[in-house]
This record gives sequence, structure tokens and C-alpha cells, in this order.
Amino acid sequence: MSVEPFEIFLVCAPGLEPMLAEEARSLGFPVSGILPGGVTFNGLWPDVWRANLALRGATRVLARIGDFRAFHLAQLDKRARKFDWGAVLRPDVPVSVEATCIKSKIYHDRAAAQRIETALREEAGITIAKDAPLKVMARIEDNLVTLSVDTSGDLLHKRGHKAAVGKAPMRETLAALFLRRCGYTGGETVVDPMCGSGTFVIEAAEMALGLLPGRSRRFAFEQLATFDPDAVAALREQAPTQTSLRFYGSDRDAGAVKNATANANRAGVSDVVQITQAPISDLARPEGAPGLVIINPPYGGRIGNRKMLFSLYGTVGEVLTERFRGWRVGIITDDGGLAKATGLPFLPMERAIDHGGLKVKLYRTDPLP
Repeated sequence: MSVEPFEIFLVCAPGLEPMLAEEARSLGFPVSGILPGGVTFNGLWPDVWRANLALRGATRVLARIGDFRAFHLAQLDKRARKFDWGAVLRPDVPVSVEATCIKSKIYHDRAAAQRIETALREEAGITIAKDAPLKVMARIEDNLVTLSVDTSGDLLHKRGHKAAVGKAPMRETLAALFLRRCGYTGGETVVDPMCGSGTFVIEAAEMALGLLPGRSRRFAFEQLATFDPDAVAALREQAPTQTSLRFYGSDRDAGAVKNATANANRAGVSDVVQITQAPISDLARPEGAPGLVIINPPYGGRIGNRKMLFSLYGTVGEVLTERFRGWRVGIITDDGGLAKATGLPFLPMERAIDHGGLKVKLYRTDPLP
């Protein structure tokens, strides 16, 4: 296993990089760069394993395994053949190859990928398969070939708990970073009165309990030559913490309530998560200290008729203003007009984030007066 630190790239949705950097630093990762679409730090393979297991906001973790200069395809072929693939890849595990060329003399993505595939097959004895779960990625920019391995496999929002989803579900990775942007770090009550499949309250409860987001799933790094099963098993055994907090989700749709309840059970947080069927107009403030209300309501481009949604957003604003004094609010929508209809005192505008093909924004408040 390499004892020299290498660059590790944490991928996230564009616009959420600062929140992912904040989360990575909170877990002790030495963030060195915030780039479009992700965050970088230098580390070793145990850092790769822990990043996959512990980070809530990253969508995948790429390990930068090496680089070299190449000004034409013949040079790429020669240097790819000399690369020490066996230090990272196993000959019995098939891989797929993806290449991207940017501002380089090598400009044909597929031709570049084919040269690397040939080197892997002929020099390292590795089988190439388009649908292989292990992916080698080559980024050729300004004639520098940077080689990476996708160590995650399935996208990291697939925690292994949310089998039941409704319309337009919020990805867990997005939910985690939206929670963080609203100032949530696991120490207060969270309420979601339009909870759908329960993502926000389940993520919040897991954070409060100190549960690893990747505790129930497998990763592509388990197929690498650098994998240490005993070390990773030890990382997985992180003991959960106790919490006296409770997390409240509700939805007017009975199917959503059923799904959210099942998802909370699968995630192992049902002792601290309460899911009920109720419209927003019946929302009651929980006992105890103020916390966070976070909502991913219907918006015209996603679910429902926009004109009919103005009254719904108005009701949201009225209920929260009247009953949740001292609480912070976060609302995700693609429609500024609907957000304005709440009448809530939102802070300065957030950058738009891609969610299911729509550009949504997080509208958040300070504690309500």
C-alpha cells in the first residue's frame, strides 16, 4: 500500500462545495482546495475508506493514483503501459475506463480511453468491461494526464436504507449539505412537515446519533489491491452516541408516511424519529428548545400546479410565523415567487443547485422573531 500521500477528490453538486469542505474539515480531513464540483485534500488509503464511510455530503470519492505528461496518443500509450497499475488494481477485477480531454493536444476522449484500456489489458492483465463496477478515470488537461479511481462505486447518496420513495425524492447527500447550510450539526430538534420519504429527519437523526452514513453498504474500494478488510471493519465499528433529541416528520399523504416510517426503521433511527400523517395547517411546535424546520415542498416545475401552490406556501409562512418563534427555517424550491409567498424573512440568496434536473435554491432564515 502507498505510504506517500496522494490527492483525494470529494465530488459534490456544484454550489455545495463550501458546505462539503466544512463537513470534511469537521471530520479531520485536511482540505487543501475547493474546486468547481468538489473538494480536495491529500491523504492515504485509510482516508479514502473513512471518507466513503463517514462523509454525508460527498456524492463520490476519487483517488488520484498518478499523473504524467502526454502530447499525443503514442506517448499516452507508452506511458500508460509503464504505469504501475498493479499497485492499485487487481488482475481478477474488471474495470471500465473513462477519459476526458480538455485544452490538450490529445483531444479525442474515446481514443485516449482505448489506449489506457490496451495498457491495462496487455501490461497488467486486467479485463475491461463497460459495466464494471470499478472505474478508472483519466483527465487530460493542458497535456497532463491525471489518473483516478472511483472508490465509491454506487453514488454515496445510496445509503442502503431508503428503499421506499415517493415523487421527486431529495437525495441524502443534498439533504445533508442543506441541513449543514442551515447550521444543523446534530444538536437540535429538526421538523419537516412535508417529509415525503423522510430524508431530512432521518439524516438529522443519524447525525445526532453519530451513525456512519455508509455503514450499511459496500464500496468499489473493496475491489482494489489496497483494500484492508480488517482496517475497514474497524472503521465501520464506530460506536453510536446517545441523544435525547427527537425528530418530527409529517405529510398529508398516507403513502409518504408509510414510506418514511419504513425508511426510518431500516436506518435504525425509529426510536428518535416520529412520522405522522397531517397537513401543514395542523403542524404543532414540539416541546423544548427551538431548532430547525426544513421543508422540500412541492414546486410548480416538480409537482403540482404553480397557481395552486401560492396558497400552500402562504399557509407555510403563516404557520411557522405564528407557532415557531425562535426556530430557524430552510425551504428548498426552484421558484422565488413561491418562496416570497411565505412572507418569511429570508437571508440573502443562495446559489442555485441542480436537483433532479431542476435548479433549486435554499431559502433560509435566522431564528424567527
